[in-house]
Amino acid sequence: MRIKYTISIVFFVALVIIEKENNIISRVSDKLTLRQTPLPPLEPMVSSRGLLKHNGSYAVLGGQLDLSFAPAKRRLENHTQRRLVRSGGRKHILLLSTTRSGSSFMGEFFNQQSDNMFYLFEPLWHVEKMLTLETGGVNATAANWVYPELLRQLFLCDFSLLERFIEPAPVAHVTADLFRRSSSSSLCEKSVCSPTVKGVFEHHSCKNRRCGPLNLTLASESCLQKEHRAIKLVRVRQLQTLRLLAEEPRLDIRFIQLVRDPRAVLASRMVAFAAKYKNWKRWAEEGDVPIDDVEVSKLKGNCNNFRMSAELGLKQPAWLRRRYMLVRYEDIARFPLQKAAEMYSFAGIPFTPQVKAWILSNTQASKETSGIYSTQKKSSEQVEKWRFNVPFKIVQVVQKVCGSTLKLFGYKFVSSEEMLTDKSISLIEDKVFNFM
Repeated sequence: MRIKYTISIVFFVALVIIEKENNIISRVSDKLTLRQTPLPPLEPMVSSRGLLKHNGSYAVLGGQLDLSFAPAKRRLENHTQRRLVRSGGRKHILLLSTTRSGSSFMGEFFNQQSDNMFYLFEPLWHVEKMLTLETGGVNATAANWVYPELLRQLFLCDFSLLERFIEPAPVAHVTADLFRRSSSSSLCEKSVCSPTVKGVFEHHSCKNRRCGPLNLTLASESCLQKEHRAIKLVRVRQLQTLRLLAEEPRLDIRFIQLVRDPRAVLASRMVAFAAKYKNWKRWAEEGDVPIDDVEVSKLKGNCNNFRMSAELGLKQPAWLRRRYMLVRYEDIARFPLQKAAEMYSFAGIPFTPQVKAWILSNTQASKETSGIYSTQKKSSEQVEKWRFNVPFKIVQVVQKVCGSTLKLFGYKFVSSEEMLTDKSISLIEDKVFNFM
């Protein structure tokens, strides 16, 4: 069944692109007027599993491609173009990383710029959930189709395609199920905060104020008012798949890739995702690691993916020239203000006192506030903490399968258990990555 859904989704995205080329959406939207109140629900409401077979053929949305969103889409795209001319260039920042690399911490550097930054946290979570196969992996072919198109729309403040992947499907563009809404200051502002609804529980509710389910129309309006936009992701495996974003004329995009020592990433995942990493925990406690095990192969694949993305970015091909920056988590943790200032300079955005104050406050946090998923930590202490939580035999395996990745990013190899736990020996080389 998942294969059928995947084919349908890829087919749908292709139709979206074709329709845009033929201005079908524009012709429909010319006949409609934008309302300030929440838009009416789709008629009929199509499940985000979408495009299931009907009467022997795939049900194509065609002219029904979210008609209620079409006028808003036309308005926001025109508005974007006008603002770009007036402002001298809106910036679009895509923060790329992998899980347990400190990406949420880095994302807060931009999330805290709430006055003029619209920030989204992991919107691809919904897509990955739907494209996950029964074997547990993600259908890469479908993801490579959907991810860039969805990100392009989100950077243009259009949430219509994202709605297709949220489950249960939003009603009248309202959902209580957006993943980690609370991690986006932009989605918890007063202008986006709808009244609470009795009996409706939001899974990721805002922390700074009580809000009802998220109205995506209001979110789109709020996005349009912000000068810059940033999206944080850990679900893009290869930078190459996002080339279309760099070539989109309406986007002035910057890619910032965050990397971390793979040995530290594994150590963190073994704690945060204990059930998924139970084999690694058993190997750490009981015996040798089978180097040909599927879990070891996954680790090698992960290392290769973000190493190849970094190699591509550092080569600065024409489509990435002056658009790509590589930063190590260890450098952010040790020199947060300096690295934040460098990222803002690279993105072409003023580094405000508001963000500086947040960084100073949240890189000197106490132990009581430094939970597994917290972005409040005494960051300098986190850098090589992993060295005292992982046995040497596990470290040896990571060095074997991720050796070229370690070398590229400037992480030193350890040759003994004594070296691993010797605090006087740093495993981080001083390294400068040219990105301009």
